[in-house]
Amino acid sequence: MDALHEQTAVELRDRLRSGELAPTEVTEHFLARIAARNDALGAFSRVTADLARERVATLGPPSGTLWGMPTGDKDLFARAGVPTGFGSRALAGFVPQVSDGVVLDLDAAGAVSLGRTTAPELGFPAYTEPLAGPVARNPWDLQRGAGGSSGGAAVAVAAGLLPFAPGSDGGGSVRIPAAACGVVGLKPSRGLLPSGSGIESPGGLVVNGPLARTTADTALLLEGMLARRADGRVAHPYTLRTEAAGAGAYLAAAQRGEVVGPDGTARAVGAEHGGRFRLGVSTWSAWDDYYDITVDPEATAALDAGVAALSGLGHGVEEHRWDPAPEYGDAFRSLWMGGASAVPIDDQAALDQLEPLTRWLIGRGREVPARELVEALRVLTAFERRLIAGLGSLDAVVTPALAMTPRPVGWFDPEDPDRNFAQQCQYTPFTSWLNVAGLPAITVPTHWTDDGLPMGIQIIGRPGGELTLLALAAQLEDVLRWPERRPPVW
Repeated sequence: MDALHEQTAVELRDRLRSGELAPTEVTEHFLARIAARNDALGAFSRVTADLARERVATLGPPSGTLWGMPTGDKDLFARAGVPTGFGSRALAGFVPQVSDGVVLDLDAAGAVSLGRTTAPELGFPAYTEPLAGPVARNPWDLQRGAGGSSGGAAVAVAAGLLPFAPGSDGGGSVRIPAAACGVVGLKPSRGLLPSGSGIESPGGLVVNGPLARTTADTALLLEGMLARRADGRVAHPYTLRTEAAGAGAYLAAAQRGEVVGPDGTARAVGAEHGGRFRLGVSTWSAWDDYYDITVDPEATAALDAGVAALSGLGHGVEEHRWDPAPEYGDAFRSLWMGGASAVPIDDQAALDQLEPLTRWLIGRGREVPARELVEALRVLTAFERRLIAGLGSLDAVVTPALAMTPRPVGWFDPEDPDRNFAQQCQYTPFTSWLNVAGLPAITVPTHWTDDGLPMGIQIIGRPGGELTLLALAAQLEDVLRWPERRPPVW
């Protein structure tokens, strides 16, 4: 039998529920992995081994979607009684009294948190190199970054320190590190998850989502994040929502490459097109008219590999381009800065401890007039309508996941925030506009460079199209076999 970290999350789940494995055994195995490798990787900013052991001791008999499964809390998720630094020196020592909804949801599903996965300061950067430490290093090359802001979560999964991990995604923060670290990352539709739905964030940008090595493991964690149901329906705190599929449907789509309909029966993917999906392929970005965006050859190779595999699976593939959106850049920057303005740090001494990028975002955001923010929201709402309408009859659109290979640690300008922001958009030009539109998207690895770095594609779905994305990703996984690859630190 393979070591526990070699097994998929679904396999671990099944062995735990059958009684073949005990939660204590699984917890101790992964705590040992973390103790042996975290100093080099920076996946966890804090390990809570004693709390994990206390949690396991009180689990009781098997119950819940994720009973006994180890995971981690992103350092932007508050857990009552556990120091939560939000990746910032300014908030060192803060201990929340109340847990965030995503933490409570995963606890209710039976998961066991082993600690806090590293995040950049307040989650703003697309890389995870906080001055508060540690730096989340790419398991495929420790001199490269892990992406962000869920960088620690992606490192932990890619290096076998966790079977899966939750993240949050406000401009690509699940998909970017998943792509950089060679794992699967899913950004759900706005309004799908009850905790981290996006509805509570300015402009509806920030949603929570799962990261894992396999498509099925990604779906299993998504099922856990949706596990609190009443009369079979996910209990939402808001009127607006994206209706969730039935319990188990996401995992079924990921395991069988099939979409489960409302009646619970499975149908082949693309059944409406004779067993095929109709897919668009695009390298267009909403940032094209604002920054000089270049798609590097390694990103093109990843796109070509993914498209070739999808075409070989029998899906229809055609070039696609959305209408230009020249107003997007200014509007997104206004919204991003406006959101930063609400960070609850007002003491000048604390503000002085912030990193230059964060301090700039907050300072500029607090100068944004209300009229400019309202106008930005109007522009971005119109952009959302135009983007969704532009899907036409396509089932999904495929883009590169990143425009460049994972960046070296220290590559992003630490002193010039405006240049730093531009660098982030040039590295990740395909992600933020899907947060604006609220569309689901999944990133999967499709190619490794000559230097051994993972590169991948992003598949964008229609509103509520997670089943389609998971089915397509599962089919690609069967062909490309990315879970069989292991980084050097494995």
